[in-house]
Amino acid sequence: MDKGWWKLTLVVVVLLVSTYAEASFSHHMKDFIRAVKQIEDEDLDSDPAAVLKRLRRAAGLNDAFIQYFLPNADTGSSELPANLSEYFSKVLHHRVLEDAKEEGVVLTPDGSTVALGPLLLGIEAGFLSKTRGRARGLYQLTLAKDLGLSLRHGSSGTNRLGPDGCWDSLTSPKVFTLSDEPTLLTTAQVNGGMDGMILGREVSASSNLLKLSSLLNDYYNHQLDSKGMDGAPRLISRRRRENFKALLLPPLLARQVVKSVELRERLAGHPMMEVKTKKQLMAVVKEGLKTFVHVYMDCPPIISRCMWGAAPYIGTPTMLSLPLSYLYIHHTHTPSQPCLTFEQCSADMRSMQRFHQEDRGWDDIGYSFVAGDDGNIYEGRGWLWQGAHTSGQNSKGYGVSFIGDYATRLPSQNSMRLVRDQLASCAVGEGRLVSSYILQGHRDAVNTSCPGDAFYAEIKGWEHYGK
Repeated sequence: MDKGWWKLTLVVVVLLVSTYAEASFSHHMKDFIRAVKQIEDEDLDSDPAAVLKRLRRAAGLNDAFIQYFLPNADTGSSELPANLSEYFSKVLHHRVLEDAKEEGVVLTPDGSTVALGPLLLGIEAGFLSKTRGRARGLYQLTLAKDLGLSLRHGSSGTNRLGPDGCWDSLTSPKVFTLSDEPTLLTTAQVNGGMDGMILGREVSASSNLLKLSSLLNDYYNHQLDSKGMDGAPRLISRRRRENFKALLLPPLLARQVVKSVELRERLAGHPMMEVKTKKQLMAVVKEGLKTFVHVYMDCPPIISRCMWGAAPYIGTPTMLSLPLSYLYIHHTHTPSQPCLTFEQCSADMRSMQRFHQEDRGWDDIGYSFVAGDDGNIYEGRGWLWQGAHTSGQNSKGYGVSFIGDYATRLPSQNSMRLVRDQLASCAVGEGRLVSSYILQGHRDAVNTSCPGDAFYAEIKGWEHYGK
């Protein structure tokens, strides 16, 4: 009787421990890194490539296309503990469900969402590289295959790419829901592919074999100091777009996309692609890559309202008549300090929205967009709706503000480039701002008490900026 009782108790304890272990890992990059480190700690002699192979086996990432570039994960790699295996299977297996739920993605500390599959495949290709600085299959395993599917079979225009989405929780994320109709290549997949190429190229050129958890931690969890992005190192996720742009050669990517399509068809037993068909495919890919470059290179990372926790708009918004002719540049004054993290910038956005709605009596936060010092642009009223930012001018232009009091100093160079170069270029490319537009400091348009001569002079230097 006593022995039976203790056996039953032991079974219950084991089940509870296993359930707790799985529940303790959310779909946040910090938790994913913690789970990876647990694997590494169990076998201190394992190299990063071996760890990546075990993860690939747990997730079932082992189809013929992947095996063409990487070793078969079903051989030579030991099983993971059951609870970790189940977690990795869920967090690595990418798919989009009918209700627009996207699985196989994680929230990163910089506020972006990343698909883990292309990220890890790119890193594994980099670690297995036999030629310094060159990793076999790096393009195909990260972006080229999915780009090929999207550009060849997707709808026309920007609908072939994206969308992004929102999490059910930012502290313990579990469910990610896309904000629009799913395409064959979501923003999370693009982010994962870009990171996979960046980190895969980096490890292939390095003789220092970092632990996988250390590599991911350094890239995603870097803490900015008081200099913000101006003092940040090169290899961090906040610099994803600029690092990828430095690697990107559109003609090379186009050729790799076409090669990926050819390889998929050959592995499926289809006949060799005819020359005419291949030329037609190349033309489609080249045209589609123009949209890809604009959306993910020209435009800055924009944190959506649902991601920073915006309250609903009060009343009925007024739609803007596009294209507009102006960008009006402001600084918040309060909050007075620049924000350096996604969490702090989001809190500042909520604080400003409460002040504008409750104290000023406005329908929403007044600005169209807000620039943080964390490397992100934050969506206020956005591209389509009239703001409340520049008296008498709200229907004529977008209002963009920098978080911080810049009466006696300038915003960071990185933040100013985000607004002046990327946000403005993005607006022009999408037909929301005329090709020859004017960026003006708010004192050009409305009399205020702001004494910021340096900031005002800087913005004056942006006037008549355009293409």
